[in-house]
Amino acid sequence: MNNRRRLVVALGVGALGIRLRSFAQQPAKIYRIGILTAGYTTSDLVGPRPAVPVVNAFLRALGVLGYVYGQHFVTEPRAGESKPERYAAVAAEIVRDQVDVIVAAGPWLPALKQATSAIPVVMAGAEDPAGQGLVRSLGHSGGNFTGLSNQSAELNRKRLELIKELVPAARLVAVLRDSTGMRGWQVAEAAARERGWKLLSLEVNSPGQIEGAFKAAKSARAGALLVIGGGILFPQSRRIAELAIANQLPAIYANRPAAEAGGLMSYGADLDDIWRRAATFVDKILKGTKPTDLPVEQPTKFELVINMKTAKALGIKIPNAILVRADKVIG
Repeated sequence: MNNRRRLVVALGVGALGIRLRSFAQQPAKIYRIGILTAGYTTSDLVGPRPAVPVVNAFLRALGVLGYVYGQHFVTEPRAGESKPERYAAVAAEIVRDQVDVIVAAGPWLPALKQATSAIPVVMAGAEDPAGQGLVRSLGHSGGNFTGLSNQSAELNRKRLELIKELVPAARLVAVLRDSTGMRGWQVAEAAARERGWKLLSLEVNSPGQIEGAFKAAKSARAGALLVIGGGILFPQSRRIAELAIANQLPAIYANRPAAEAGGLMSYGADLDDIWRRAATFVDKILKGTKPTDLPVEQPTKFELVINMKTAKALGIKIPNAILVRADKVIG
């Protein structure tokens, strides 16, 4: 081989080596995960260690699966800030941002259903996924939604039984809900009909109507309250708890955050566990599994939480038969 040919071959091999090194040095894709929560503010959701417990649980679970924040993924968080009127616009905004997957719960889900049929959406707790039209069935979503149900609608039977066990003298139980809680109301109404209990439906369509609902409950002489959480009510948990105490209404709520916000008692799925399990759905989707191939899962952990400070404020003694079943006692 003459010197010129050797030079050409050497330059070619050298250029190939440069190209191979260039490809090898290209960073792997950093996934963008949209996260939507009903309450809180967006600043509470930012970064690898956000202030919101359920989101923290989700990110820790991703870490266990091998994902490092900033290296493998970042989050694009949005908060409802207790303003349901923002949901449709914010859902459309995060879709325009073209994130790789969205994790959301409760009241965000119908807005996301309207906003996208392309971006995978992992439900971190939907009250009634099939009934709400989010999925075709729990076994086969038939679209871009998958994740977990929180079975909250069906649990209203158990919640009603618990509040009646606590306040057996209550002749009338008020049921506070918004339009998204229709299925929960139907479950509670059926349970009450079987037992011969009387219910008072208090439907509100905006946070401004909540105080009026309590006035209606007091006027009707309700002796207890069932709060069907979700929609516009979940972000208002603290205010509802304060009004329940002010009106001397023993109340039961859907999930632990409401009890931690001052509610007397809650019974529902463990939300931290649901968000942890949502991470496994995100992992599979990022690795190429289609949402329609991932059946919707149901919760495996439920918790009864009792707030003893609120019980004292209401002048209620919690029976031992209920206390021994509590998973968490506050105060």
